[in-house]
Amino acid sequence: MSSPEPAARPVFGVVLDVAASPALRQALTVVIFAMALAAPFVRVVLGWPGAVAVLAVVAIMAALSLAARRGEIEWRGILPVSLLAFVAWMLISVVWSEYTWASIGGVLYSISWMFLGAFIALSRDLIQVVRGLGDALRAILLASIVVEVLAGILIDTPLPFLGVAGELAAGGPIQGIAGTRNALGFLAALAILTFWIEIRTRSVRRIVSVPFLVLAGLLVIGSRSPVTVVVLVAVGLAGLLLLLLRRIPAQARATLQPIILAAAVVSAAVSWVFRVRILNFLDAASDFEARTRVWQTLSALSDRHPVEGWGWVGIWPGRVFPFSTVEIPSGRAAGSALNAFVDTWFQVGLIGLVLLVLALGLGFARSWLIASEARSTVNVWPALTLALLAATGLAESYLIAEGGLVLTVAACIAAARKRSWRQALTESGARGPRSRQ
Repeated sequence: MSSPEPAARPVFGVVLDVAASPALRQALTVVIFAMALAAPFVRVVLGWPGAVAVLAVVAIMAALSLAARRGEIEWRGILPVSLLAFVAWMLISVVWSEYTWASIGGVLYSISWMFLGAFIALSRDLIQVVRGLGDALRAILLASIVVEVLAGILIDTPLPFLGVAGELAAGGPIQGIAGTRNALGFLAALAILTFWIEIRTRSVRRIVSVPFLVLAGLLVIGSRSPVTVVVLVAVGLAGLLLLLLRRIPAQARATLQPIILAAAVVSAAVSWVFRVRILNFLDAASDFEARTRVWQTLSALSDRHPVEGWGWVGIWPGRVFPFSTVEIPSGRAAGSALNAFVDTWFQVGLIGLVLLVLALGLGFARSWLIASEARSTVNVWPALTLALLAATGLAESYLIAEGGLVLTVAACIAAARKRSWRQALTESGARGPRSRQ
């Protein structure tokens, strides 16, 4: 009687071949970005069990793809140590968490998204990453405007299960499939950045990219999100500085970099001093007041676990203490800290916050240097994406949830592939003995 093993091996080999194919990897990239950035919509449609099941299937396919190409992918010395340390601290926080099962689920959920971000960065070139993100954003923005036209014009009725108020005919604010106006504004701002890079690199035909760039701009206006306006101004200035740095000689660039850093610090300090006037100008004072109230509540709770935090959960479980006690002025549950850094401090303490800031800071510094030196415009994507995430993180918690985790990990690893100090040390150590012989 013949053994089934010889038949099983070719079948498994075919599966690995399919998993390693460029077409499947690009399709997975688009699916991952779409799922991550439209995660609230996916949960509304499929529920939590369905959303988790889809995430598990996609993660398994990504793992098979990486396994099939394990001999081709160079990951040693590329995975950022600071990011790995943050993940390790997130895992350890389960030990002292007062809501152990919620922490275990939150950690596994967050790490799954981070793994998918790593898959994208390791298996795709940067231009392919931007193209995959662009395709996902086009689908999300198109679905958002269709939903808004349906609710705001055709049936003139809110769709509360999607978080759509149906205010398109009145000029907004609109939410699309993102659920909130700030979330839609963030996605539209990310789309503007991504579509602009696609146009500059000519990776997508203008007949496709230009209309969607206009749509993204209209959705920013329709969202009427003060957060998005401030973030776009900050990221736009960063983009202009990068364009300037890329056009000047290397010696002048090295002199100008510290000046830019000092100017950024001074600008941040001035903005903080005049924050009330700026908020009144943007008609965002009430928005800021609501956030301040949430932060004050969390500050009082964090005093009980200032160093280690309460335990990681990622997305807040609304019925679990202490998350159930945090409310916005209207009396509704907050749902998040409305600030990624405050949220991180609350969940994993001062140590976790330092690790997150360190990972973001090193990733941004590395990607900024690459963007200011490399010739292709696509190299500005990691730096400006991290800037967009960090700036938005001051007013929302997107940075540490789903799409934010995917984008952060993908951007940090994409930058590390081109400028890794550990890889450089390894290469110099390998050259050393040969040069002495």
